[in-house]
Amino acid sequence: MLETVPANMIAINCINSSAIPFDDTTASLPPQAISEPVRRFLSHSLSAGTQRAYAADLAHFRASGRDIPCPSQSIAEYLADLAETHAVATIQRRVAAIAKAHRASGFDDPCRSEIVMATMRGIRRTKGMAQREAQALQRDDLFAVLERMGDRPIDVRDKALLLIGFAGAFRRSELVGFDCGDVEPVARGIVLHLRRSKTDQTGHGRKIAIPYGRTRWCPVRHLTDWLAYAGIEQGPIFRSIDRHGHIAPNRLSGDAVATIMKKRVGAAGFDPTTFSGHSLRAGLATSAAMAGASSWKIRQQTGHKSDAMLARYIRDGDMFTDNAAGAVL
Repeated sequence: MLETVPANMIAINCINSSAIPFDDTTASLPPQAISEPVRRFLSHSLSAGTQRAYAADLAHFRASGRDIPCPSQSIAEYLADLAETHAVATIQRRVAAIAKAHRASGFDDPCRSEIVMATMRGIRRTKGMAQREAQALQRDDLFAVLERMGDRPIDVRDKALLLIGFAGAFRRSELVGFDCGDVEPVARGIVLHLRRSKTDQTGHGRKIAIPYGRTRWCPVRHLTDWLAYAGIEQGPIFRSIDRHGHIAPNRLSGDAVATIMKKRVGAAGFDPTTFSGHSLRAGLATSAAMAGASSWKIRQQTGHKSDAMLARYIRDGDMFTDNAAGAVL
């Protein structure tokens, strides 16, 4: 009979918030055996978002009546149950969390067994891998959204937020993470210093050029207008605003970007359920492809590592260019 490892022996942050995050090298070590400097660095071995996701996944796994360690057949049955109601991507993340929890606790990984891997192959073949993607907010649609905004503090902020998010093809966490010190004025616009991102957890950083626009919707000018209006000279660029128009010192959350997007596109007459915080990033890539920008120049802005990762945007933006049916009908 399998024995369950005591909670204080598991070096996983998402199992016990006071413990150490996933790390195989700390398996089976009691918390007091690890020095405070090491604990501090281990606490940053996974991003906060990943820790939260794994915590939720393991909570769901335990709610099914299972625990760590778990026999491979029971895991396969758990996955089969999930397939009835969950997306493939969610199930794959649950597998990753379960596997990591076993390794970090000093057990063999049951998710590498043939029954679990074959079950996952069957789920992928049956359900398919296509994910529901957020609709790209393309340039002309973005302009229509901006036209519906007024001149209240929240409007001034949101214009700058949407324009910078679009021009830099930023993820929502990247967009709200900018501070004043990350903005470098240059002759042709500004350079934003992205210190850390989803694909750059070690903080190598990246520079993104935001040029002056040729229309009234210049992202540089609207960002400058927002900072001047709010009197922001240091700290977070995009901040919370209460219903009375008071600007708070704290930065917006990533979730707030998605909420703002849905609110603004809804006010402009679009279906808000099809848009998300990712719509700005997708919108720039798609609009640039439609305008004839080369894939490597688009990647320079988006930060995609290869054309393959950018392919769905290029394909969507370019599908009517030299279309085969258009040539014969």
